[in-house]
Amino acid sequence: MNEAPTPPAPNECCESGCDPCVWDIYYEELRKWQEQQKAKIDTEKVFD
Repeated sequence: MNEAPTPPAPNECCESGCDPCVWDIYYEELRKWQEQQKAKIDTEKVFD
């Protein structure tokens, strides 16, 4: 995943307390993306 995940559109969350909520899914994808970016940077540092 090279691009950061896109946050849900304003009308995608129904505010009903769904489990998981579209925001829960977004934040989990964002966390994974951030970890991948950090690992990528760390790998690049090793090879510099």
